[in-house]
Formats: sequence, C-alpha cells, structure tokens
Amino acid sequence: MTPMTAAAPHSAEVTDLSARIAWLVALLLLVALVYWLMRQGWKWRATLQGDLPPLPAAPAEPGDALRTLTGRYHGSTTAGQWLDRIVAHGLGSRSRAALTLTDAGLDVRRPGAADFFVPAERLRGARVGAGIAGKVLTGGGLLIVTWAHGDRLLDSGFRADHAARQPEWAEAVRDVAARARRADAPSTDRKEGARP
Repeated sequence: MTPMTAAAPHSAEVTDLSARIAWLVALLLLVALVYWLMRQGWKWRATLQGDLPPLPAAPAEPGDALRTLTGRYHGSTTAGQWLDRIVAHGLGSRSRAALTLTDAGLDVRRPGAADFFVPAERLRGARVGAGIAGKVLTGGGLLIVTWAHGDRLLDSGFRADHAARQPEWAEAVRDVAARARRADAPSTDRKEGARP
C-alpha cells in the first residue's frame, strides 16, 4: 500500500503591478491619440469649409410666428449627400433647438451653440427623412430643411420632441419658400425686362 502524501503548500502568483501600470498607461495614451486625431480631423474639415459665410442672424422684426417647434438639432450636411457633414460656424454641433417659422424665414435658437436664421428666400424645401450624418432614425425620422448658404445647398436635420408634427412642419416650410419665390419673381422679371 502506497502512503498518501499531502500536497505541498504553495502560494498564489504574485501580481506584477509594474506590468499592469504599463498596460494602463499605454491604453490611456492610445485613447488620447485617437481623440486628438478625431479633433484634428474636425478642424481640418472646418478649414476646408472656410468658404462658407457667417451664419445669418435673425432680423429685429421677424414677424408673427406661423409655427414653433422644440427638439434636437442633429447637424447639417451638403444637400443630397447625407454623410458630408458641415462643421464650419458650429453647424456640426448637436444641441437642443427651438425653431420658429415666420414669413421672413426660419429662426433656429440653440442653447450652448450658435443660433442662426434662414431667410425665406434661401429656403429650398423640407421633407421628413430617415437620417443625416451620424444620426439615423425610424418612426418619423428627422425633419430635414434644405437651404442655400453662400454657394452651397445645405440639409439641416431636426428631431421634434413630438415627431408626429414633422410632416406638417415640412409642408409649412415648403409653403413659406414658395411664397418667397413668388414674391421675388416679379422683381426678377422687371430686372430682366429692363435689359436692352
């Protein structure tokens, strides 16, 4: 009969604290590098979009509000190119937004970001779409307003607190844009008729 031998006692492995600290520092440096590269890309995009003029400010007397809406501003892109984000003049900053539509145009108030105003003659249309750069939604999607700024057409995306109101808002924006075009047409026709 073989005598049973007791297992020799042994201690647990000692954790190498210096190796763990080195891995943690390396990970933090990697995260910082990725963040810095993203920030540089954002600045580079803003530099490329330096030809955009400053955002228009609301007139002192914009007129009576036709419609108001609260929700979120999700960003602006080049019209028809939903992934080409516009970041110049703070248009790339997401924020809460309060929209007011008047016969003079669309007033966009953004706490913590630059407010802007789209004159009625610069409005080109509006629709309800599924998404815009960095935000895709179902169930009502986004209110996307198309407008002219400088030499570019932009799409700006808004998500209303009550998404069911977005289709009626799109129609109201289209109506204001159509009225502005009709009001501008006679003066254009007179200018063209004055040419020799």
